Amino acid sequence: MMSSQPRLKRRDFLRLSAATVAVGTTFDALNARICRGDVTGLKSEGYGPLRPVADEITGMELLQLPEGFRYLSFGWTGEPMADGMPTPHTHDGMAVTSDKDGKIILTRNHEIAETGRPLGPPEITYDAKATGGCTNLLFDSLSEKWIKSWPSIAGTVRNCAGGPTPWGTWLTAEETTLGPGDEYDGKTFDYEQTHGWVFEVQPDGKSDPRPIKGLGRIWHEAVAIDPETGIAYETEDRKEAGLYRFVPDAPGDLRVGGRLQMLKAVGRADLRKGLAVGQKFDVQWVDINDPERADSPGTHDHQGVYRQGVQGGGSTFARLEGAWYGNKRIYVTATSGGDAERGQIWEYNPQEEVLTLKFESPGMEVLDMPDNMCVSPRGGIVLCEDGDIVPQRLHGLTADGRLFTLAANNIDFRNGGAPFGIPEKDYRAEEWAGATFSFDGKWLFVNIQTPGVTFAITGPWGEGLA
Repeated sequence: MMSSQPRLKRRDFLRLSAATVAVGTTFDALNARICRGDVTGLKSEGYGPLRPVADEITGMELLQLPEGFRYLSFGWTGEPMADGMPTPHTHDGMAVTSDKDGKIILTRNHEIAETGRPLGPPEITYDAKATGGCTNLLFDSLSEKWIKSWPSIAGTVRNCAGGPTPWGTWLTAEETTLGPGDEYDGKTFDYEQTHGWVFEVQPDGKSDPRPIKGLGRIWHEAVAIDPETGIAYETEDRKEAGLYRFVPDAPGDLRVGGRLQMLKAVGRADLRKGLAVGQKFDVQWVDINDPERADSPGTHDHQGVYRQGVQGGGSTFARLEGAWYGNKRIYVTATSGGDAERGQIWEYNPQEEVLTLKFESPGMEVLDMPDNMCVSPRGGIVLCEDGDIVPQRLHGLTADGRLFTLAANNIDFRNGGAPFGIPEKDYRAEEWAGATFSFDGKWLFVNIQTPGVTFAITGPWGEGLA
């Protein structure tokens, strides 16, 4: 059903991160070349060609970057945190949650599904048998030094992505709907709580470990909040996926309650293939009557919310993952969408209720399965790859439609040198995740999920680029 959107004045929120400022409005120049099959020179120079660059912490050439860019690594898997415990593995979604007087706090997900000891103390733990959660990191941009890291929420499962809020917190989301005694992929999980929820994480790490159940029990990925309305848009990482929104009763406080809905592209039930770049659809929203339903009735299909939406006329996407707010739009990535199954980028205009296919990869050489994303203060989009090409790359997409490679994964420990007991092998095929900028845009923070490390990258950023 169609639903009106409550308007929320900007003064009712704390200042939105600069990472959500305007992104360009068209990718038409690039898209037109793709549609004609002309992919020669598709990757613009951007910041120039890449070359191996030594990490200023370890001295190892872990990344390939353009001339003039440099970086510092921190938070490796196994590296001791402030409490003496080792940093958990599988680094994923991340955002800057506080940036004051040069002191930058990031909140970082750990996509862990194993049962065992939680990564943090009881007061921030949801399920005493779950080992996923978040860690926070402190970076001093004035001295250009990593300071410390610490647990910020614990006892969760498969914290894949999420998103920053306009009021300065992080929403971490579970990519699962498992509960106590459930079986999946031949394994039984002895969790004490149900999972598939979104949690709110505080910059100081003193988080309330209660789930925000109104946002639904799904295989969550990212969350992007429109600061004008307080509406939270949510992606779902499954082959058959919905794009959801949570319309809060009290914008700025998601716990008060609200309505969960699924996007319906008028006239198109399946948005995974067979579309033209630039194609637009009018949007309606279908109510989800039972947002806490994990499975369809009589099944264990993990699609309880999705099937409700489809039955009401909701549209199907392919593996929705990244989401970010910018330029009064919501941008999302469909990781395996498109005829080549190498990724789509969608733009939703909430003022006009219009959905547009802004970009579709014609093949892995161009863009290989975009996952996490963010909007930069310079007006471009950063896209994290999670595909098959080696090395995995970090891309920029400019306001006028130029795609370029911003960085490449160069982590290869086959000749030794791996820190903190990390296995010595080639990690260049491992995915990028958690791209996010400092509020002034000078520092790009991003993860390589495995072996698990966070980078602070800086350099001669250019206007209009990522």
